[in-house]
Amino acid sequence: MVWTNEDMVEAVRVLESGGLILYPTDTVWGIGCDATQSEAVARIYRLKEREDSKSMLVLVADEAQLRTVTEESEAVYAQAALLNRDERPTTIIYSHARGVAENLIAEDGSIGIRLSREGFSQELCRRLGRPIVSTSANISGKQTAKCFEQIEEVIRRGVDYICLYRRDDRKEYEPSRIVKIKDDGTYITIRP
Repeated sequence: MVWTNEDMVEAVRVLESGGLILYPTDTVWGIGCDATQSEAVARIYRLKEREDSKSMLVLVADEAQLRTVTEESEAVYAQAALLNRDERPTTIIYSHARGVAENLIAEDGSIGIRLSREGFSQELCRRLGRPIVSTSANISGKQTAKCFEQIEEVIRRGVDYICLYRRDDRKEYEPSRIVKIKDDGTYITIRP
């Protein structure tokens, strides 16, 4: 499967304008928006019927982009680099978020971030130049759609653009593992 430049350009245009997209990631399909636009983030909470006290994660293209939205010790960044080498996609909860919409940051100041290793979502982050929200494409509390065909119509109708790439992919993907890194660089696994 190869994505097209036209698909990428349209997805970025929608993100820049404050819109919502439905897009494939390195795990399940996600509902996304520019992570710096609080109204777009609020739209995702409404679409998912999710309490805004439950934070959502963001995707970044690389370590440089990660450092624009976190302020951590070098021990934390070193541990994150090791965890990101693992084959399984890993969402890392960082304690000190910055530079994203306030409604993405948990009450304790933390945020979940995944460095995407999937080409399409990674390139979206690069071209946008900012992190992208990535939350599973389902109503809160309902089963996670593991491929595009499992995404409910209400979610499809609730976004401004549905990416073309991987729509026909029937492989069922799993959510990422979730790890919280402490300030000293040690970590605990929240979801294996």
